[in-house]
Amino acid sequence: MNTKFIEPTRKTGEESFTNNGQPINATLSDFWKWAYSDLLNNTHRGKLAEFIIASALGVAGGIGGTWDKYDITFGGIGVEVKSAAYLQSWHQEKVSNVSFDIRPTLGWNATTGKYDTEQKRQADVYVMCLLKHKDKTTVNPLNLKQWEFYVVETSMLNELLPIQKRVSLGFLKKHVTPCNYSDIRNSVEKYVGQ
Repeated sequence: MNTKFIEPTRKTGEESFTNNGQPINATLSDFWKWAYSDLLNNTHRGKLAEFIIASALGVAGGIGGTWDKYDITFGGIGVEVKSAAYLQSWHQEKVSNVSFDIRPTLGWNATTGKYDTEQKRQADVYVMCLLKHKDKTTVNPLNLKQWEFYVVETSMLNELLPIQKRVSLGFLKKHVTPCNYSDIRNSVEKYVGQ
């Protein structure tokens, strides 16, 4: 039995499900629509945020990882993407409190199937993505004007919050200037080559 790493390939969405070697009336695109249309769902919004950042950095041509040490590689640095929102798709009595996960982890290597031995914040840079819109009748996660982004060097988190598992929006607003989608690439590029 071959248990080596399988390199994922980018799909078009037109791939058909088959039964007994024959296509059925369902495509991969149908699955994507069925499974991932709720963009306010925390899990799906997280992958959407990763795609938004990959697109801003010009590296969205491949496929997104799932268990890698960090979400995106850009210019030789690791970028971790975190998302939060005031609104969720379920019923809410009030908007959600905003914070982002920054806990140290054991890095996973999908090629070797092994974890690193040192627990740390794996990426060089974090991009905290806040879907800041607060009106459920007009919220649209595809409208990038409804987001704000905080690019944070990991060394700053390690210095100011060495053992914290989460970072609050208040901390970010105090220490980092938010940027819009058009400024993400320039904000991340500052840390390339350091």
